[in-house]
Amino acid sequence: MKRLSTACLVALTACASTDLASEQPLNAPLRVLLLGDSISLGYTQTVIDELAGEAEVLRPLNANGKGYQNCSGTNNAAARLEDWLRTLGEEFDVIHFNFGLHDLKRVEPGTGKNSNDASHPHQADPERYGRQLRAITERLQATGARLVFALTTPVPEGAGGPYRAPADAVTYNAVARAVMTDLGVPINDLYAFALERIETIQKPKDVHFSKEGSGVLGREVARVIRARAGWEAKPR
Repeated sequence: MKRLSTACLVALTACASTDLASEQPLNAPLRVLLLGDSISLGYTQTVIDELAGEAEVLRPLNANGKGYQNCSGTNNAAARLEDWLRTLGEEFDVIHFNFGLHDLKRVEPGTGKNSNDASHPHQADPERYGRQLRAITERLQATGARLVFALTTPVPEGAGGPYRAPADAVTYNAVARAVMTDLGVPINDLYAFALERIETIQKPKDVHFSKEGSGVLGREVARVIRARAGWEAKPR
């Protein structure tokens, strides 16, 4: 099984993140918002469990009120962000968010349906992704919360589902990093974090992670949220 392991991919993505704990510690309990795709959905419960007693962790619910939404890519977030904030309120202490995995997938021209054809366009090309991500981030900043953006996790060669090129994760992460650096938003480098342990946490030929792997990501996200709140690492 061919996995992402080239030194060039690591070098392009694994650089130092913006200081997470640059402000005064927040008082508990926190009100935390999680926004993101199915990777984020997979680690949400772990984050809730890890921050139990310290934070109320929220994310948009499905229309029927049962289960959490997959917030998908920036196309969807740009269209629905106001609804999410209106429903959940805007008074958050920390917002941890990620978009990219849906943006870089290929879709059928005209219909926008998922496509396995590498020659088909991205759901949102890098320019559109960067523009929409900037607008989303600026709107989230307007809430007054402390933000953290998580980079897109690795895309393995031969992953099932709509076509995604492994190198596109690097390209889109570079776009996201530029946006976040410009806006002063700290980055949670989940790409580098996952890549270091990819063989044990990611499903074979799948962008998704095993249950245990999602738990590993969730514990890292909880650690980052605590750091963004200005808190010391929780002893294990």
